[in-house]
Amino acid sequence: MTTIDLTPFSPPGTSEYAQAGASFQLAAPVDPAGAFTARSIDDVVHAVATARRLGRQLRLTTTGHAMGRTGPLTDALLLRPLLDAPVRVDPDARRARVPAGKTWGDVVPEVTRHGLTALHGSSATVGVIGYLLGGGLSFYGRRFGLAANSVRSLTVVLADGEVVEANATHRPDLFWALRGGGGGFGVVVEAEIDLMPMHRIVTGMAVWNASDAARLAPVWQAWARTAPPEITTSLRMLSLPPLPFLPPYLAGKRVLALDGAMIAPTEPDLPAAQRIADEMLSALSELASPVANTWAEAAPEALPLVHMDPQQPVPFHSDSALLHEIGAADWARILDAGPNLIALELRQLGGAFAAAPANVGALGRFTAPLHYYGVGLAGEETMSDLKAVRSTLRQYLTGFTAPNFVDDFERPQRTYDDQTRARVERVRRAVDPTGQFAGDVAPTRDQA
Repeated sequence: MTTIDLTPFSPPGTSEYAQAGASFQLAAPVDPAGAFTARSIDDVVHAVATARRLGRQLRLTTTGHAMGRTGPLTDALLLRPLLDAPVRVDPDARRARVPAGKTWGDVVPEVTRHGLTALHGSSATVGVIGYLLGGGLSFYGRRFGLAANSVRSLTVVLADGEVVEANATHRPDLFWALRGGGGGFGVVVEAEIDLMPMHRIVTGMAVWNASDAARLAPVWQAWARTAPPEITTSLRMLSLPPLPFLPPYLAGKRVLALDGAMIAPTEPDLPAAQRIADEMLSALSELASPVANTWAEAAPEALPLVHMDPQQPVPFHSDSALLHEIGAADWARILDAGPNLIALELRQLGGAFAAAPANVGALGRFTAPLHYYGVGLAGEETMSDLKAVRSTLRQYLTGFTAPNFVDDFERPQRTYDDQTRARVERVRRAVDPTGQFAGDVAPTRDQA
């Protein structure tokens, strides 16, 4: 029997294979024919050439948070770009160049030391490149929009091995499609992003008993409708296990939690930021006293820890959707529908999330006012709860999703309309005519 030489990809059973295929999402199988960790752009070019020579599809991963989004790996080769290159910050230009493989935990400390921040997500463990290409929902987003709109250029290794830098003036169609197009264009090895001045933030988490949730949620939604764009919040039903590192008001409890951030880009902005956060909490506290409240002034580097996303890989199932406003009478039914979920989240959108600045990509805004995300440990109870929550939300579904929150191939996922999809496909065929990256394309799967 002839053995196929997959070099530089390592075969199953090797430590290199395990390292390259390590995934944050433990419920999604990672079983490619071979796997390789690229440490340089030359490594990426070599890997692409090998896949092309062998006639194998090439699949990509960084942290593996959404490993299940594009389906089984089958006979594909898996490439993990983890480049041995630093994050480069230009504080005068307010820009940073971020190599593939970096997480927000790598980037945030580098930019905040200059009094700047990026439109990072709520988790420090998420890979920067994938987050940006999927739109990017930040707690700064109601002021600055989707993180994809902060991208100034993307360096890409194409299917033929060419290394190109795509931006607004060079390869503009590719630059447009990469930002929210759903993958399958090549291997992005570096992103240049805009940074924003950020002196301080007001952030934290307020927690109420679950019995108060149905009264508080409609008040939060009414406040969110006209809230200043400088504040972005998340309302969640949390059912966390009794872990020793959790505070007693969260460990083993089912509660309603409100977290997020109010920004103070300059020092004079701080008093107003504190006042707006206080007014939001006061309106809710008048209805029910919180059992805990940690909202306070903080340094911007504290923000990735506020949402309490897990720091280690876990097996999970989830569901998500962009929503219309929820009727006041339906909140109780919705919030009670997923008692076994670790989190049932409604994130505040609006503001700059709904704006489309010049030169946006395939995904440049979300017009929906709310984003739903439900997640729990992998198992039948979680799957049953996710189905129940979706059923209660059915009349509020917009038919669209935020790509970064879809991590299951079988889940509904539609990012854009059919006209945009057709344009994305034209770009994809132009840069990858043989479909070498076709397995890395997120499907458009409409909800039933």
